[in-house]
Amino acid sequence: TTERILSSQEKETSPITMSEAKVNPMRKIKVDKLILNCCVGESGDRLTRAARVLEQLTGQQPVYSKARYTLRSFGIRRNEKIAVHVTVRGEKALEILERGLKVKEYELLQQNFSDTGNFGFGINEHIDLGIKYDPTTGIYGMDFFVCLTRPGARVAKRKARQTRVGFNHKITKDDAIKWFQDKFEGVVLAKAI
Repeated sequence: TTERILSSQEKETSPITMSEAKVNPMRKIKVDKLILNCCVGESGDRLTRAARVLEQLTGQQPVYSKARYTLRSFGIRRNEKIAVHVTVRGEKALEILERGLKVKEYELLQQNFSDTGNFGFGINEHIDLGIKYDPTTGIYGMDFFVCLTRPGARVAKRKARQTRVGFNHKITKDDAIKWFQDKFEGVVLAKAI
C-alpha cells in the first residue's frame, strides 16, 4: 500500500506541460461578425458604385444607411441614403479581416480598441484588398469594425430565460488587444507615428 501511495503522490507532483494544462473552451475569443461600412456622403451613382464594391468583396447584398438629419454644410438631407454597409460572419469574415489588416501592415492603435472588446480601423483604397481597379467604379475607402465574442454570449440575446453575461466573462480592451496580438501577431501602438 505504501508503494501505491508513493506512486499516486508522484503523479500529483509531476510537472504539467502547457499542452496538458486544461484551457477552458468557454473562454476562447472568436470573431462574432465583421461590419464593412462605406460612407459616400451622397445618394445616386457614387453610392450604387460603392455598393457594387462591397458586393464584389463579400458576395453579399449590402444595406443602405440613411442620414439622420439635414446638414446643409455637407449637402445632405434627412432620410437621404448616404452610406452602404454589410455584415459578414464566419470564415469569410476572418478572410476579409486578414486582407484588411495586411493593408494596415498588422499595425493598429490603442484607440482602435473599444472598452467592450471590439475594434475597428479604416482603409483608404479598396483596391489594396486585392480587387482589380475598374475606372468606371472609382476608388472607395471603407471602415472595418470587428465584434468579438465568447461562447455563452447567447444568454443575453435569447428569448427565454434571458440573463446578463457575467463581468468576468465580458471581453475587455486588454483581452481584445491580446487576442489580436496572438492571432495575427499584430502590433498595437500607443499613438500614431
